[in-house]
This record gives sequence, structure tokens and C-alpha cells, in this order.
Amino acid sequence: MNRRPKIKDIATALGVSPATVSRALSDSALVTAETRARIRETAEALNYRPNVSARNLRTARSMAVLMVVRDVGNPFYLDILKSVEATARAAGYSVLMGNTENDPEREIEYFDMLRDGHADGMILMTGKLPQEDGAHHKLPPGAPIVIALETIEDSGFPHVQIDNVAASQAAVEHLIALGHRRIAHITGPVPEIMSADRREGYRQAMRAAGLCVPEGYEPHGNYLLHSGAAACKALFALAEPPTAIFVANDEMAFGAIHQLRNMGRDVPGDVSVVGFDDLYLSEAFYPPLTTVHQPRIDIGRQAMTILLKILSGGQAPEAPVVLPATLRVRGTTAPPKS
Repeated sequence: MNRRPKIKDIATALGVSPATVSRALSDSALVTAETRARIRETAEALNYRPNVSARNLRTARSMAVLMVVRDVGNPFYLDILKSVEATARAAGYSVLMGNTENDPEREIEYFDMLRDGHADGMILMTGKLPQEDGAHHKLPPGAPIVIALETIEDSGFPHVQIDNVAASQAAVEHLIALGHRRIAHITGPVPEIMSADRREGYRQAMRAAGLCVPEGYEPHGNYLLHSGAAACKALFALAEPPTAIFVANDEMAFGAIHQLRNMGRDVPGDVSVVGFDDLYLSEAFYPPLTTVHQPRIDIGRQAMTILLKILSGGQAPEAPVVLPATLRVRGTTAPPKS
């Protein structure tokens, strides 16, 4: 085929209407999953590429979605971005990355992009809606937004996440099973819900084992490397420092381990450390980091699939989509010294 293949070519090849092909390529719920799969396979075989500029004129859509994160430099987001982009591209959408760095003005700017039509939808991973004049920034009713990873209570938007309380509890139970009794927790930026949930999982595991949480055993971090190091330093300034630390994310765990080495303490010989996220660096770290694995590829795919459903007029799930997290036991945890 010398000319650029069109929707009607796919329709002719499969014996369906062009409208059905168009709906399927937009991931419309009006087309069955089986038919959507056949149409996508045929489109790929014919090397079909959507004419984005023509479609934009017809639909007044940008055919772009925003994925907004708090720190684009965090490698945690890479697998999620890859999965979001692969799912979006299959439906003819491109993905724009928004980096807020916790700047309220930048948060508002990205929501303005959505409101003004520069993007058709948003996957939000910052854990908060932007604030303006003490209230949530105004959004159109039923705005096409999916919240991933974190929780924003009473937002009215669909969520894709894991059970942070249960995952954190399992991580601390692992340390308790090894024989640790003095276990500290370096938190994320409490009172944000995800950080508070991970802290609650830590507290539940400690309570269930009849263990106390001494004063100073819950220093706050901000998910960045340096804050993990600073929190660890504070823990070991205590009269009775911990023998194990559960850290709210891997980046802070790396910072904590670096600080422990600077203080001449061996991991896991002197102190055990558990992280959260399972960054691709965690397995290559020495020793490999014991950490909670988040299904990042599934999170991205699910979030983008829900967003496409909303954009095609479908109904988003009312309850949060909760994906399983698993503890990956590696080399940074061991029984305490007797």
C-alpha cells in the first residue's frame, strides 16, 4: 500500500464500519474488547497512524494527556511513564510530563493547561490538588483526571494505588520476625496521606507485636536522598538507637545507608534497612536493598486505561483500583546482633 492507510482501509479489511474502527482506536467502551483487539492488530499490520491534526480539528481535542509528578528526577516514575505512554500511543495520544517540584504555582499551571484545552486529561501523582486562595483550584465538573499512587480524599476522581498500610505492615513484620525489637521509621512528608498510611502500617505492626515506638523513632523525611541521611543521623544521636529502620521510600533508604556507613556501621550486620518502591537501582545496590515492590507498569497501564475510558465517554470506577505490592527480601536485612 503506497498511500497512507486510513480508517476505512481497516474497516474494509475486517468487514466493520469506519465508525466502529474509530471508536475502537479511541478505546471506547461501546466496542467489545475482542473487536478492539482485532482492530488494533489490523491497524498495526497495515502500519496505520492516526492523522492527529485532522482529528484535532474534528474533535477540538489536543490528543495529549498530562502525567504530573512531584520530581521528574526520581527514577521511580520511569516505568510508570513508559507504561502510560505505551497505552496512550496505542489510542493515538501523546504524553506530556509535568514536574511540580512541590511548587504551588507550577501545580496550578498544569491544571490550567488541562482547563484551557492544552491537554485532554491528566494522571496526577503529586498527592494533592493545587490550592489557590485557600481553596482547591477550580476545575470543570467531571474533569478527566486519574489519581495514581497516592490518595486525595473527597476529590471525586478515580484512584489507582496499592494498600500502603498493609505493605508497610508486612515490611515491619519481616524485621520483627528476624528478631528486631528497636525498629524506627523514616517517614515521608506527613501529613500527606500516602506517608501517613505507611507510618500507620509501621505503627500497626509494632502494636501487634507489643513493641513501643520510643520518642524520636519517627523522624520525617521528604522522599529525597539527603533527608534520609539527615533522619538517620538524628536516630543515631538518640541514647538508644534502633537496630532496624523501615524507610518510606528507596531514595531515602539509600541516604540512610550512606549515613550509616559514614558512621562506621555495617548494613545489615549492625543495622537492617528496608525501603519502599523497589527502584531498578535497588537490586544493583550493595548490598541489594530489601524493599516493597510497587507494580509500576501495572499502575501506569491501569491509570491510562481508566483515563482513556473517561475520555471516550465511559464511566470511571467508583472504588479505588488497588494493586498488589510484595516485599522483596534481599541483602540489607538480617537478625540483630545478640
